[in-house]
Amino acid sequence: MLDLEDPRLRLRVHALTQLCTTDRDKALALYRFVKRMPTARRFKAAPYTAREVLDAGRGDALDKAALLVAMLRIAGIPARIRCVLLDGRILHGLTSVIREADRPVLEVWLDGEWQQTDTYIYDADTMASARQRLKDLGRDWGYGIHVEGRMLWHAEGSAFVAGPHDASNPMFLRDMGCFDDPLDYITSPVFRRRCSLLGRLIRWNVLAPFIERAWRALREQPVPPRDPSSKTS
Repeated sequence: MLDLEDPRLRLRVHALTQLCTTDRDKALALYRFVKRMPTARRFKAAPYTAREVLDAGRGDALDKAALLVAMLRIAGIPARIRCVLLDGRILHGLTSVIREADRPVLEVWLDGEWQQTDTYIYDADTMASARQRLKDLGRDWGYGIHVEGRMLWHAEGSAFVAGPHDASNPMFLRDMGCFDDPLDYITSPVFRRRCSLLGRLIRWNVLAPFIERAWRALREQPVPPRDPSSKTS
């Protein structure tokens, strides 16, 4: 599903990275491109490929993960996803019927180590609005993030919107392992032991309109101007 030989995908990667001189610069250029895509929950008959996500110009966590992994690999940078399970309560404000939420964490090989981030999932407007909504409600968790979660990844280590994926995070349930792409995950034995692909797609499409409405409401919510003296994490 990565479409690594797709001409349009390869041309877009070339256009985004042609002035970059290091792998870090290339990784950040591609990351920023995918991050800017609006966070969206769409109807799915099957997982979207990287080219389909590129054409749509928006997507959810798995959509954007497929595109970003593909673009990084085309640029010659090793990339994969690590899937983790989070407590469904982290989705407060989006849905209350999911007990466990899958989270595809991007892993990029830079400077001799795997750096991790899930900040690519949220475009800047959605992330800022979600943070503000949580502050207004006096909540730490919701909309898939922590109120003090990192907004950006700088390719100088790992960065997470919902905190580290270990026992120190009350929303973290378990690590499901590393996978080549989202399809590799949802067809794996570790996923199939939890639910069927058909069952996931049905649930996905039933919830999609409600979650998409919540995303739109977030983006339409005005965010108060930032204090120029404050720093963005």
